[in-house]
Amino acid sequence: MSDRLRRELAALLTETANPETRGLDRLDTPGILQRLNSQDATVATTVATALPEIALAAEMAAASLREGGRLIYLGAGTSGRLGVLDAAECPPTFGVSPESVVGLIAGGPAALTRSQEGAEDREDVGAADLARLDPEPRDTVIGISASHRTPWTSGGVEEAVRRGCRTAFITCNPDVSVPGEVVIRLVTGPEPIAGSTRMKAGTAQKMTLNMISTTAMILTGKVYDNLMVDLDPLCEKLVERSRGLVMSVTGLAYEAAADLLTAADGHVKTALLMHLGGLDRERAEGELAQAGGILRRALESVSENRSEK
Repeated sequence: MSDRLRRELAALLTETANPETRGLDRLDTPGILQRLNSQDATVATTVATALPEIALAAEMAAASLREGGRLIYLGAGTSGRLGVLDAAECPPTFGVSPESVVGLIAGGPAALTRSQEGAEDREDVGAADLARLDPEPRDTVIGISASHRTPWTSGGVEEAVRRGCRTAFITCNPDVSVPGEVVIRLVTGPEPIAGSTRMKAGTAQKMTLNMISTTAMILTGKVYDNLMVDLDPLCEKLVERSRGLVMSVTGLAYEAAADLLTAADGHVKTALLMHLGGLDRERAEGELAQAGGILRRALESVSENRSEK
């Protein structure tokens, strides 16, 4: 390790020893768990302080999705795995294509199940990995690095900046310089085990990524009330969830809800607009398209058209 790198790490809050968890190895199991849990309890409050910047990132992501662009996460190690996880969960939950929300991790897919720590050390590799996706100005690229100094992640975000993409960077250290238009600082403090950023920093990052993607999906019409009305029914559980959603909104019995979904080709939003708006499938699909995929807007439009007649 070079002297410069040693000094950089020593200056990071996430690398310092936590005075509140000293003596962990002397505690019994309940004592260890209580100490860890008390540290975890601070994470949500920390994330709350970054809500203005999280909102900006979510709005950028929503704008990209509306324009046919992508939300792209970049990270190494735990940060990279969290980005890939969030991206992987968007298609079944919100019905978007796998190409719309993408997670890149240093070291590639192998790094998801086995540590590839050396993969994060080169900025040029991070830039090249992102460049293979051919990012455009309509894309949003978000770098994730607890320490802030991961070269692979910084290199990827810098490449996104050069290409004119919308950019953000998530870090868990204060007063550090990172690339990106929006910087989200989740200052979770020293970890329960010094330097183990899979703990509080990782939890804060996951919460933040969940909020960014979920808010972007709400803003683009993937949610009605608090229901995931654009879910993709790829398995029996999601098929049943779709029927339950239709039942809860329309008041229909189980068989009638199942029949309505069949008539709507399995699409919950289409089924709801067909029933609530008294429309056939083709008309419902057209109204949704005109409303930008936002069910509430489509219902309001149908209601206004009726009142004008």
